[in-house]
Amino acid sequence: MLNVVLLIAGFAPLIYGAHLLVEAASSIAMKLNVPSIVIGLTIVAFGTSAPELVVNVLGALENNSSIVIGNVIGSNILNILLILGLSAAILPISVQKNTTWLEIPLAVLSAVAVFLIADDILLDGSSARIISRAEGFLLLLFFFIFLVYNFQLAKSGHEESEIPDKEYPNWLDSLLIPAGILFLVLGGWMIVTFATKMAKEMGISDRIIAVTIVSLGTSLPELATSVVAAIRRKADIAIGNVVGSNIFNAFFILGISATITPVDVSAGSLVDIIVNIISSILLFAVLFVGKGRIISSAEGIGFVLLYLVYLTWLILVG
Repeated sequence: MLNVVLLIAGFAPLIYGAHLLVEAASSIAMKLNVPSIVIGLTIVAFGTSAPELVVNVLGALENNSSIVIGNVIGSNILNILLILGLSAAILPISVQKNTTWLEIPLAVLSAVAVFLIADDILLDGSSARIISRAEGFLLLLFFFIFLVYNFQLAKSGHEESEIPDKEYPNWLDSLLIPAGILFLVLGGWMIVTFATKMAKEMGISDRIIAVTIVSLGTSLPELATSVVAAIRRKADIAIGNVVGSNIFNAFFILGISATITPVDVSAGSLVDIIVNIISSILLFAVLFVGKGRIISSAEGIGFVLLYLVYLTWLILVG
């Protein structure tokens, strides 16, 4: 029971550390006259995915592949089915043409890419499924292309992003950044350490813990951002946050993790990867149902129900 409490407690410094980092970095960027859209596409986007990044880096350093792959894939499934589902249930989400034909297909591509590099047994006849360092670097190259695309989008002025508007004194900025990093590392260490201990003591696999509890905890920034955006009728932010996070997770976070330590992919994790592909394709498909390029409240509720079915299956079978 103590491990469960300490695991959940680890989310507090993790999320707070990401908040401090975004606040300070945004303040510095504004002093340097960096355009707000660039801040939104880089610093704020990184901040909401920082919890996944820290947990994965620590998991990779401890050679815990179940945490590494489970956190990324679990977060991506949760982002689409639960977070976007809840957001659409609150307010139907109208999706821009750019997002429909470029960003969401790129999210589908990222899900398929992870499957292609993960299933060595099916594709190469290998004896094990491993995401190698070379494949990790390949994912990072895909992320670089995505980053270039975002900067081109920023220059064209077609995307808007809400960012923190506070500007702090220099001395406070210099304190907030190391404090944010410290909290991130502390929270990440607590989550990886106590998730592993809890799994061993309760006889639950690291994968189940990672795909459920860990991925939910590290996705709290995305959950808060998208739900608040839906309440404020900012549909672009609600869906952009989810799609961008999924691409960021698959290409950057998994890429970084694999370059640190090659990732072993279990049969169960492969099932999660396939569920991620199905979720991504489903998101793309619903845009052509009904009124077109709109995720309705009914479809949002359907997404949430599908996540609950997946969660039930994990608990009973996975």
